[in-house]
Order: sequence, then structure tokens, then C-alpha cells
Amino acid sequence: MRHALGDVVALVYLAVCAVLLVWAIVVAAADDSGESMAAVIPLLATAPGSFLFLVLPDGGAMLLLAVVLGALINATVIGWCSRALRRGGGRGTAAS
Repeated sequence: MRHALGDVVALVYLAVCAVLLVWAIVVAAADDSGESMAAVIPLLATAPGSFLFLVLPDGGAMLLLAVVLGALINATVIGWCSRALRRGGGRGTAAS
């Protein structure tokens, strides 16, 4: 798992998710009406992993947990896929 999360593509994805999460927190804190939908953006960015944790009880902490765990799950899958594509192995290429 360390290799998958250490991949450059996975780290870029985690950085984007972190920026979106911080942005959503700042926007929600600045909204006086309490009707901010900013939390939807990081939730969608970490889907489908974050959707697994939406069944947890309501609250800001649970939303934060869902986004963080969803981002880690997705980054792990992205890292594995990226490493597999880089290895390649020459299978599936057309011979000239």
C-alpha cells in the first residue's frame, strides 16, 4: 500500500482532494446562512470511495472522515493502476 500511495499520480490526487476539502471548509465557515453546498465538491471528487462512508451518522466530522477515507481508497487504486500501466510488460501491443 505504501508503494501505491507513494506514486506521483496518487500524490497529486491526494493534494487536489486536500485543497478541495480546505476550500469547502473555508467556504462553509464563511457562510452565515448555513446553506452552503461546498461540501458536495470534495465528496464528489472522492467518489465512489466516500459514498461508502456516507451511511455514518450526520455531522461535520463524519463528512470529513468520509472524504478523507474516500480519498485514501481512491488514491490507493490510482497508485496501483499507475504502477501497473508504467510496468506494462509489452503485453497487448501490436507487433510490426
